[in-house]
Amino acid sequence: MPVTDQPCDIGFIGAGVMGKNLIMNLVDNGFRVIAFDLDQTKLEALRAQDEAERGDASPRVFTCNSYTDLLASLSAPHLIVVSVPAGDPVDDVCHKLIDAGLQADDIVVDTGNSLWTDTQRREKEYEGKFILFSTAVSGGEVGARFGPSLMPSGDPYAWTRIKPLWEAIAAKVDPETGKPIERKAPGEVVAKGEPCAAYIGPSGSGHYVKMVHNGIEYADMQLICEAYQVMRDALGMTDTEVAAVFRRWNEGRLNSYLIEISAEVLDTRDSETGEPLVSMILDKAGQKGTGLWTAVSSLQLGCPAPTISEAVFARSISTLKDQRVKAARLLAGPDQALPDVAEREAIIEQLHDALYCAKICAYAQGFDLMKTAASEQEWSLNFGEIAKIWRAGCIIRAVFLQSIADAYERDEELDNLLLDAYFAEQISTYQANWRKAVANASLWGVPVAALSSALSYYDAYRTAVLPANLLQGQRDYFGAHTFERTDKPRGKKYHVEWGQAGRPMVKMK
Repeated sequence: MPVTDQPCDIGFIGAGVMGKNLIMNLVDNGFRVIAFDLDQTKLEALRAQDEAERGDASPRVFTCNSYTDLLASLSAPHLIVVSVPAGDPVDDVCHKLIDAGLQADDIVVDTGNSLWTDTQRREKEYEGKFILFSTAVSGGEVGARFGPSLMPSGDPYAWTRIKPLWEAIAAKVDPETGKPIERKAPGEVVAKGEPCAAYIGPSGSGHYVKMVHNGIEYADMQLICEAYQVMRDALGMTDTEVAAVFRRWNEGRLNSYLIEISAEVLDTRDSETGEPLVSMILDKAGQKGTGLWTAVSSLQLGCPAPTISEAVFARSISTLKDQRVKAARLLAGPDQALPDVAEREAIIEQLHDALYCAKICAYAQGFDLMKTAASEQEWSLNFGEIAKIWRAGCIIRAVFLQSIADAYERDEELDNLLLDAYFAEQISTYQANWRKAVANASLWGVPVAALSSALSYYDAYRTAVLPANLLQGQRDYFGAHTFERTDKPRGKKYHVEWGQAGRPMVKMK
């Protein structure tokens, strides 16, 4: 039975943290929403929030108790947004909607952190039953409420119906400055500005781009944490002092959401002990899988993303807390003396430049991975547009992303961000401090896996002749894997009969 006399614009399934905030964002922008969740307490919380925010005005959010009532309360063809955990719950919702009477021209939008291959599989599985569309959402609960970064992909027709909704609720950027237009109060609407929502491409591409976004996020966070550890363990700085450094950095080229919140975390006091809260937090990092998926995809595609991978490994080694405590008592570190206080400012400047250069490399790896996947999947991804929709709303939002967008505007076919003249000049300018920071951290025994892997990536990428020639010789020696010659046309394979006198060379077909 219809819940309201007037049909709603959007059906919404899932009123958890992300779902509730997306719903409230939609109603702020004038859309009528009918919501359903298996957990009635979540629907009660949703209605209570709507009542508190609207005051005496008419309800903006309606709720129902079944999938059948949800469909009956919507205009046809139905548009339904799903915000449930990735994996089996998405398919469960889809099957229940089909049983409730979903039609072939109805649209179901998956906004969870689904694995991109699951999205591709679902599109084929549900073809003819309804139109599956996906939209990856970044920005956490605050972004969902006041303006996320949205990465939609799938059926182009479905995008024409969803576009007005997503552009309305997305984060906005000032087109002249490239800076986010802040919206922090319920009921506020930002009508002007460039929306951080753009059609990515065919099924799966949006979730792939979001996956890489999260991989870059892993790297960005780990790089910041390594800079923090050097200041804490090598320079003996307090959390409050490090927070002040991060706030200073946030006023320049490292300006970003992650630097901003890192300063706030470090400056927060524990209400129970009065000590810095971060010192009370156990050093075991969790992960939900998207960083791992990114690292696995880079391996599967043969596209190097070592800084992203090291960030995943850093979280893994952090979970070995008990072993690390034992190792700290048993395993010796270097005898190198820690720096004097007089050297502090110079070392902080080195760390700043190291973080900046490594950040460039992490993003270069992420965009190269998207480019490689696009070629493999025959997607036409607009990398300049992707950089633009990450300038606000998402977790890795930063002023830095405007420079990436500019690089792809200069050359849409850019092979790697490091080959852009601006970024090449930036690393050339700051790499000396980057090298000093990594070398010093090693001498002091402070682990900087992400900072150093980014430097190794940069040095490998700029090296015309790598030692892979010896590696190919080794492979041919023990496994007859063949090799190409530098003095012969590419594609021709050769093998050496290593065990025979004179080691004759054989040309392979």
